[in-house]
Amino acid sequence: MDDPYEVLGVRRGDSDETIRAAYRKLAKKYHPDLNPGNPDAAERFKAINAANALLSDPVKRGKFDRGEIDAEGNEIPPERPAWRDFGDAAGDEGRHRYRGPLSPEDLEGLFGAAFRDQFEAREANRRGRDVHYSLTVDFMDAARGAVRRLSLPDGRTLEVTIPAGLRDGHVLRLKGQGEPGKGNGPAGDALIEISVRPHKLFRRVGDDVVIEVPVTLQEAVLGASIEVPTIKGRVRLKIPPNSDTGKRMRLAGRGIAGGNQVVVLKVELPHQNEPELAAFLKTWKPVHPHNPRAGMEEA
Repeated sequence: MDDPYEVLGVRRGDSDETIRAAYRKLAKKYHPDLNPGNPDAAERFKAINAANALLSDPVKRGKFDRGEIDAEGNEIPPERPAWRDFGDAAGDEGRHRYRGPLSPEDLEGLFGAAFRDQFEAREANRRGRDVHYSLTVDFMDAARGAVRRLSLPDGRTLEVTIPAGLRDGHVLRLKGQGEPGKGNGPAGDALIEISVRPHKLFRRVGDDVVIEVPVTLQEAVLGASIEVPTIKGRVRLKIPPNSDTGKRMRLAGRGIAGGNQVVVLKVELPHQNEPELAAFLKTWKPVHPHNPRAGMEEA
């Protein structure tokens, strides 16, 4: 496996946020759903996930940087120290110097068979590695909850349960859906980072849902009862008289996870010529005149 830093196009000293951003950008670019029938993209996607699996784990990343594990997460045995096998006491000529690595027999002689057996048993039953994926879901799926299918580079699919109220960037952990373990070791987990698509009407702010609703001039001046959409269905909203653009109205409990929906009014003028309205405004004398641009003179 290639150096994970090179795979993601980052440097060893880069922050976790930089690495995470690089991974998300590459994962979206090479995702199998966006590159159907492209084996090169599938292999690149697999390599990107493997690199991120190592670098996103602080422990594994530290071990890799120190040379304790390789790019696949396998432990690298420490370099065995040179030692001297002393013979008789006849001086340097009587000493037999040994500078090569210790053989299995030497290791057993120094540390005992128990150490070797323990090491081999641990290696033979190693836990599988976690794998990282990205999944993009619709705004309404994240708000209300859903079950979505994720296609993996090896052709498998995972059923992913999206809990209601899930936020953009949240990582879901699917136990046992990562790489298989060795021997009797358990499988790793699948870590799925969720991206939420923007909605054409709704915008999330904390647990509130904000929506801009246009109203006519007549509705704004005289007041009205209008129907507005929410993530839980359409409801009626009473607009008070003399409501201006930017007025915010709250629908309690219509947001996410107990939050509210905030309706922001936007007054829209007629799109076509209205002669009667124009004639009225020419002769209209407001009882309470005001200057909407007051305070701008010194700007």
